[in-house]
Order: sequence, then structure tokens, then C-alpha cells
Amino acid sequence: MKITTLALAASVLGGLAFGTGAASAAPMGPNGLQVAPASITQVRMSSSERMMMKKRMMHKKMMKRRMMKKRMMMNRGM
Repeated sequence: MKITTLALAASVLGGLAFGTGAASAAPMGPNGLQVAPASITQVRMSSSERMMMKKRMMHKKMMKRRMMKKRMMMNRGM
């Protein structure tokens, strides 16, 4: 009884963690994990797309640093 309850809880939590739900169209495996279709192929990213991603990540990192610096300056006054 304990094992089945534990397995059920694990499959529910696994489904929530991987975003699988009742509205999911992908086939579900026996343990509640989604199985990726074999027909999906990976596409290479162009250099301009890669550069845009790099710039976006750098900007995000810079803004995060700025926010943390601002927070540290605000806390220093106390």
C-alpha cells in the first residue's frame, strides 16, 4: 500500500515538474514521464541567432548585477 501511494505521488510530482498534464498531447510513459517523438529533428542555430542569444544573456546578467549592486548599496545605509 505504501509503495503504490509513494509511486502515485512521485508520478504526480514528476508530471507537475515536467509540465505534463491532462492537456498534454505527447504520449506518456508508464512512469508518468513524457516520451519525445522520434520525428522531431534538431535544427542548427545560425551565427546571428547565437549572437542574439549571447547578447540577451549578457544583458540579463548585467541587469541582475546592477540590481544586486543597488540592493547592496541600499542595505549599506542601515
